Formats: sequence, structure tokens, C-alpha cells
Amino acid sequence: MASSFFSEFGLMWYLGELRKDEFRKFKELLKETPVQLGLQQMPWADVKKGTREDLANLLAKHYGEEQAWDMTFFIFQKINRMDLCEKAKKEITGYTKIYRAHIKEKFTKMWFRDSVTRIYDHFDKKLTPKEYEYLECLFAPRETGRRTVVLRGLQGVGKTTILTKLMLSWAEGTVYQKFSYIFYFSCREVKQMTETSLAALICRGWSNSVSPVAEITSDPERLLFIIDGFEELGYDLNEPDTDLCSDCMEQRPIRVVLSSLLRKKMLPESSLLVAAVPKYPQSIEDRLMCPEVKIFTGLGETEKKLYFCCLFHQDRTRGIKAFSLLRKNEHLFSMCKIPTLCWAVGTCLKREMEKGQDPAVVCRRITSLYSSFVLNLFTPKGASRLDRQSQGRLMGLCSLAAEGMWTDTFVFSREDLRRNGLVDSDIPALLDTKALHRHWDTEDSYSFIHLCIQEFCAALFYFVKSHTDHPNPAVESMETLVSTFLSKTKIHWVFLGCFLFGLLSEKEQQKLEAFFGSHLRRQEVQQTLLQHLQSISENEHLQRQVDFVAFCHCLFEMENETFAGWAVNLSHGMHLCIHDKLDLAPVAYCLKHCYALKKLSVSTQNVLVQEGADPSMSTNHLTYWYHICSVLTTNENLRELRVTHSNFQESTFITLSSQLRHPWCHLQKLSINAVSFPGDGWLLFEVLTHSPDLKYLNLSGTSLSRDDVMRLCQALNNPACNIEDLLLANCGLSPDDCEGFRDVLQENTKLKVLNLSCNYLDTGMSLLCEALRHPACYLYALVLTCCYINEHCWGCLPEVLLLNKTLLHLDISTNILTYENLNLLCEALTDPGCSLKSLCLINCFITPEGCRDLAFVLIRNPNLRNLQISHNDIGDDGVRLLSKGLVHSTCHLQILGLGTCNLTSACCKDLASVLINCSTLRKLTLSGNALGHEGVLVLCQALRHPWCGLQWLGLRKAEFDEETQKLLIEEEQRNFSLEIIDE
Repeated sequence: MASSFFSEFGLMWYLGELRKDEFRKFKELLKETPVQLGLQQMPWADVKKGTREDLANLLAKHYGEEQAWDMTFFIFQKINRMDLCEKAKKEITGYTKIYRAHIKEKFTKMWFRDSVTRIYDHFDKKLTPKEYEYLECLFAPRETGRRTVVLRGLQGVGKTTILTKLMLSWAEGTVYQKFSYIFYFSCREVKQMTETSLAALICRGWSNSVSPVAEITSDPERLLFIIDGFEELGYDLNEPDTDLCSDCMEQRPIRVVLSSLLRKKMLPESSLLVAAVPKYPQSIEDRLMCPEVKIFTGLGETEKKLYFCCLFHQDRTRGIKAFSLLRKNEHLFSMCKIPTLCWAVGTCLKREMEKGQDPAVVCRRITSLYSSFVLNLFTPKGASRLDRQSQGRLMGLCSLAAEGMWTDTFVFSREDLRRNGLVDSDIPALLDTKALHRHWDTEDSYSFIHLCIQEFCAALFYFVKSHTDHPNPAVESMETLVSTFLSKTKIHWVFLGCFLFGLLSEKEQQKLEAFFGSHLRRQEVQQTLLQHLQSISENEHLQRQVDFVAFCHCLFEMENETFAGWAVNLSHGMHLCIHDKLDLAPVAYCLKHCYALKKLSVSTQNVLVQEGADPSMSTNHLTYWYHICSVLTTNENLRELRVTHSNFQESTFITLSSQLRHPWCHLQKLSINAVSFPGDGWLLFEVLTHSPDLKYLNLSGTSLSRDDVMRLCQALNNPACNIEDLLLANCGLSPDDCEGFRDVLQENTKLKVLNLSCNYLDTGMSLLCEALRHPACYLYALVLTCCYINEHCWGCLPEVLLLNKTLLHLDISTNILTYENLNLLCEALTDPGCSLKSLCLINCFITPEGCRDLAFVLIRNPNLRNLQISHNDIGDDGVRLLSKGLVHSTCHLQILGLGTCNLTSACCKDLASVLINCSTLRKLTLSGNALGHEGVLVLCQALRHPWCGLQWLGLRKAEFDEETQKLLIEEEQRNFSLEIIDE
């Protein structure tokens, strides 16, 4: 029986439909059936122990597909499974056959219509062995049938190409035969729809009705849906479950249909393959059901080399030279993983060599390569500059590119081209030069061969025209372009800002003037850029929006050290979130010019631990990292460094540590948060004894071993250590570690602040209390939030408050504080010998009754200035009791926190009395309470009282209705000394 599209995978699925007893009978019948059919028997030992997958492979191997299926059908009849025979025959002769023929025709046309796929002659529409293996791994056989795979890859890296090959190979019966149907949805195409049904999407283009859907969906576990270019939709999949639908026939908005499919509300047994760029919202994966994320990396080094050999097949020496140059430029080499860009880079280098130019000049920066590539497209061979017609086409192309970047348009109609000055007669020339290619989605649409080319042309637009001259008002000014790029608000803008800066370099301007003459707007662009960067530096809000790594890439492309030095020193604080090894060189280039920087924050993620196979590349990365760390010694103004969310290997950690303990490093504050470092942690703690200026150390979020804690405590006890503030929140500390801190508190008279929050201290608290009672302990503030303080230790704390005369701030929030223990604490607080000024008891399970004791403290303790009891269910009764202490003449409280305490408008009269009668109260937090309009009205009346001295009120305006919000705004405008903060 001919069934070329039924491989062993399809056979395995049918064998999987057999019950255990039927499968055992199937094996037994395999002894006699081959003889009856005149075939050789398979080894019984292999058959007997074989799984369903093994048996499918054995049948295909010994008899070939056709005879394997004939034998299978013969046995199915003998075990009374005619239903499986009928099902298979339907798939071979019914809708499946029609659909496969449609897919083969459709995707073959797409392949040959898409000019990009024809750029590289050695590429074929058949899957390579490597691609075949990669695809098989995506949906390797498992126990569960339904799967959701997210295929991540850069724009243009070849996701659509491999999916096109997949569809063709499935139609031809060579891959994914476990799926009866595979449906491919291009998001660029489907997002144009309004309302539809999944049935209509399934039958679109190959059936005049939706009648096949019932048969198709009868076995949903054998369906695969491919969603290609998911980022094009702009969806977040956040629709409520009640808005989703489960009926394939139901007409709904396209967004709802796709969300229902992706979130498994519709056809939950089916499999999904979602292709997207890496920067699409990661929150989307949280909405999918157990997604498996796979990375599509594009061309590897061997494939890049192979392509260069094909491109330079007539002169292998030049090809080897070009590839060597490419290999030395990490940015360009990385770009070449994208097939189209590999072609563009190779073509550009080849053209430069043919002109007798040094290709190394083109490989300096990505801007230099793209400018040469684009200008070469429009320059006839042998000519030194563009003719008038070519200039006009290039300027029209730049205008089109700018419009596309601002309107998020990447596929253009003829009308779009005409609006930007490109007439119909220009199109053949643009297609021939491969500046544009005909897009496969529709017959009469065009796009740039890659988004990077569009970005370059859009940047070039600002050098040949002003945005005010553009026919589309959506095209914004250059200043807006820079701000948009640096804030990363458009995720598809990858190089646009870099190209704008890069085109200002001296070498690029010389190149452009040679092609365009002297009609460039260089001086105007540069002056506008200078003024805009200056205005950003003077606006704190704008400065906070700047992605400084993107800014470093821009300055790196510009190749102007004087300008880079001026630009980076506009800011006194910088946060660098390094996501890729390619960020290291630009960041190192910029930091070496820093002299005004005072605060630096660096995050390297996993960049510094994933070493490449090439040792020279690893050496380069280590060199860049050294130059980044050198800012600690070359910038004498740098006072604060924060390293966060980073993983280090030994060499990179040694580099950082050596710069930190260098005599020229004058840091005063050092934070190492959520950082993983190798076993040489002692290098970090050695910094403490070699940095006399260092007063503040924050290791919160960084896991510390027992040995780490011992080394840290040894360093803290060294006379050369000057640390005053030590923050160790969430460091994985244990009760045993408190022994080291006890010694530190008793011996180190310099330490003033200790934060041990979010560590399981439990019985270790006894050791801390012992140290706090010691006369040599000079601690000023102790923070023990969420430290699992046990019952015994609550009894130790009151004694600490009585004996320790330096301790002024105590935070024991988020610990279980019983009424009895609160009572003991309050007794100590009312003692005349207690010096505490600030107490935080947030989320400590305080009851209204507990407020009676706290009120007594307010009356008897004139030292207490700050009391925080937010997130305790004290209610209106608690406020009533507390207010009796607050209005007392001996109460000197200045700050009170009552956020989220289950308060209502009923307590506002008591609070109003406090505002009027507590003359020292300056800050009050009430956010998270249902005070209502009436309650706020009472508070506002009190705020207007001449005796009220409140300066700061924490109250979220958005929690109230419009009328109440207006009331609060008016009160703030009336009272210039009052701030109402959304806290």
C-alpha cells in the first residue's frame, strides 16, 4: 500500500492506539504474518522486547514503509481493529491527501517567490541533516502527546525558513508524520483579520467550507499548530478565562481565537510550536501551559565558513582573508548567524576587494559595513559616486525606511513606495540590487531584505532630509528618535540609534560626501545631538529612562573619543545591564573616558561564565571586563559601586577583586547583590582590609557559605576595616553564623548598622542578644525583619533595650510577636533607661489590644520618634487606643506608619485629633486602608487646622473615587508645606 507520507512515526501513533493485550497479540501475529505474505521474519527476540516505538522502527527497517503498512493493516483486521484501518485509509485518501497537496503547492510557491531564499545559491528547500535532527528534537516522542514549544531566535535568523522547510517536508512525508495535520499561521498575515473562527483559519485556502473540521479535530492529539512571528501580534494573552472560547466553529475576534488556542482552552490535546524573537514579552510564557523554550541560533561557524567559500569560489585566498577579518570582529561575526546578513557581509567584503579597497576598514564597526553595503548597491561598478537617479532611489528608500520604523511597518505596498518618491519604474531596479525583495505574504508587497538594512536607511534619512520634509507626519524628529532608542521603548529598534551616531564618524562622513556630494546635514545633525544629550542630562526623569548600554553602543559606533568623553561625563550615575558578550567592548570603550561618574551599577547576568570554545574570544572578553573594572581606579570621583544579578567565574572575579582593593580605588559604598562567585570568596572579603575609604557593604541577596561568613567576620574584626553599615539580607545565613557576628559586635567599635533580614536565625538570636548587651557594642541600628525569632529570644530583646545605650533603631518586622511578648517589649520601652528612638513592628500580628501597650510607650518614652506598625490588623479600635498616647503632651513621635491596618472612616476622627494635638508628628502613612470619602474629608479638615504640623502624608490617591482624589489634590495645592505621596 503506497503511503509515502506515513513514516514509522505515523505507524508508531497507530500502534500506540492498541491496548496492552492487543499490542501483545500484534507481536504474536508478527511470527506468522510475514510468512503468509511471503516476507522474511524479523528476529523474535527484538520483537518480543520491543516497545511501540521500537516495533515501528523495526517494521520500517525490515520491510520498508509500504510493506510495513500492508502487514500492519493485515494484523489490525485479525485483532478486530478495523477502525484503525479505516482511519488510516481516510488520512491517505481523504482530506489529509488534499491538504498535503495544498501545503506542498503553497509552500513551494512561497519558497521560490521569496527572493531572500534565492540570495544564497547553495541553500535548498530540502531539510539538511542538521535541520532534520533539530526539528525531531523539538517534538521527540514522550509519554504526553500535547506539547507547547516556544522557538526563540533573532529576527531574520531563519525561523520562517526552517518552518517553511518543515511544512514542505511534512507534506512530502519525511518529517513529523506523527501529526495528521500541521497548520501554519503567519502572524503578520492573520493580524490583518478581525473576526474569524479556528475552523475558518484551518480551512483557509484549501477548502471552500469548514466541513473537514469535524474529521480533522476528531484526533486533536495528532494536530500541530505553528504560530510564526508571534511578536507581530502585539498580544499579551491576558484575556480573562471567561472571554476565551472552546468551540472551533465559533466566530470571535482573531485575538480571542489565537489566545484560546495558545492557552489550551481550544483543542487542549493539540501541540503548539510558537516562533518569536527573544525580546517579545516574557510574561507571555507564563500564560502558556508548560512551554518548552528552544533556541534557534542560525548559522554556526562551519556554515558561515562554507558560505564564504561558496561566495568566493573563484578566489579562495580572498575568501579566507575575508572570513579571517570577519572572525576578528565579534559583532559582525555574531550578525552572520543570520543568513541574509551573512550574505550581505560577504557580498560587501567581496565588492570592496574587487574595488582594490582594504576590507579591514569596512570591518571596523557595523555602521561602516552597512554603509558600504548599501552604497555599493546603488553604485555602478567602476563609478566613484552615485548618479542622480541612484541618489533619488536611495533617498526614497531612506524615506520609506524611516516611515516604516516610526509606524512599525515592515511590509510595504506600491502606494507606500510612491508616497516616498519611488515610482513603479524604480521597483525592478530595487529588486535587482536586492535593496528590497518581494514579500511572500502577498503578491504586490515589498520589504527590506532584513530589518537591519531598513534601520540603516532610516538613520541615513536624517542626514539627507529633515523629518519636517517627510510626507508622513508620523516620522518624528531626530531628538525623539534618540530618546526612543535610548529608552528601548520599541523592541524592534536594534541598531537604529547606533547607526545614527555611527554615521557621524569622520570616516563615514567622508564616505557619504564622496557619494552624495556636500549636501549632507552633518553639522546640523551633530549640533542637534549635542543639545539633546545636554538636555537629557539636565532632566532627572529623562536620565532615568536611558539604557546606558545602548548609549555605549552608540558612542562606540561613533568612534569619536572626544565626543564619547564629553557624553559619558554628562551623568554622575550610570546603570549598566549587560545581557550579551557583545556589550562588553562598547561598555569598556566608554568607561575608560569616565572621570565625573560617582555612582555605577553593573549587572552581567550569565555573560561572564559562558565561555566560548575559542580561547582568543575568551581572552578578549576578559580584557574588556578588566577595562570595565578599571574605572574603579581611573575615576577618582567614583564613590559607589553596585554589582547585581551576576555570575562570575574565577578569572573575572579575580579581576574585579583586584581593582576593588587597589590603592587608587576610593569607593565608599559597595553592594554585591544576587551575585554568584567562585570558591575564592576570600578575595572579596580581603577588599575590606585594603579599602580604608569603604564604609558601606551590602551583600543582600548573595548566598554566603559558612566559610564565607567566617572570612567576612575575620575581615570585619581587622583594625584596617572601616565598615560602618553592613547589610546581609537574604544571604542564606543560619543560626550558627550568629557566633561570628557576636564576636564582631563585641570587638568592632566602628560597625553602626547591621541588617540580617530574611535569614533563618532562630536560636542564633540568643548569641546576637548576648553581644548587644556587651558594653563594647556600639551598634546604632539593627534590622531583623523575617528572621524567625523564637520564643526564648523574645525574652532577651527587652534586656537589650535596657542595657544597650547606643542602639537607636530596631526593626523586628515580619516576625510572630505574641501579645505577651509585645507586653514584655513595651515594659522595656517605657523604662527611663531605654534609648531607642525608632521601632518597626510591621506585619507582627499585633492586635487592637496590643495598641494599648504601645500607647503607654508613647506616653512614657519621650525618646521614641518613629513607630511603624503597618500591615497589622489593629482596626479602628486599635487606632482609638493608640491615639490616647499620641495626643498626650509627653508624646514626641514624629513618624507613624499605619498602612494596611484594616482602618475605615470610623477611625478618622481619632486620627484628626492626633493631627491637631500631636504637635511633633510630621509623617503619617495611611495607604491601603478603606477610609472612604467621609474619612478623608475629616482628615482634610484637620490638616487645615493651624496646630497641625504634618508635612508628609502617605495615601494612594488612586485608591479613592474621583471626588476624593480631587479633594486631596486641592488640599495639597492649598498647603504648600504638605506632600501627599502615593506610598
